[in-house]
Amino acid sequence: MTDGGQVHRYAATCTWSGSTGAGYDGYGREHEVVAAPADAALRLSSDPAFAGDPRLLNPEALLLAAASSCQLLSFLAVAARARVDVVSYRDDAEAEMPERADAGPMWVERIVLRPRIGVRGDRPSDDRLRRLVDLAHRECFIAGSLRSEMVVEATFERV
Repeated sequence: MTDGGQVHRYAATCTWSGSTGAGYDGYGREHEVVAAPADAALRLSSDPAFAGDPRLLNPEALLLAAASSCQLLSFLAVAARARVDVVSYRDDAEAEMPERADAGPMWVERIVLRPRIGVRGDRPSDDRLRRLVDLAHRECFIAGSLRSEMVVEATFERV
């Protein structure tokens, strides 16, 4: 599994209570997730398309958020090591999970990240920044863990 390096472990506790006795349409989808050492708990539901509460986050949105957040953190690390002064980053990301006509299992098939990255100064060039975005994507732990197609469409603003 590893080549003798440190293994980073993560844990989460997911809890739900209710009754499925009334069938698929009759049970609540609201549940809670806690991931120590964080104090905050997340109240989640399923996607509204699957009888979930639209006011709450769902696992598919969290998957997209994790991919977007990991790309952000990876890019900031890469930029800092390259001495690039990044001053803003906004990603309007999207994910696609098509329903399958063959009734096969659904999965998030495509994730598109669209970071708009604010950089102070004229250097480095946009080509160099694209290479740093690509390097960050290769270093992103979440991207490396997913089978989903991932596209990063970065744009840059000079401030």
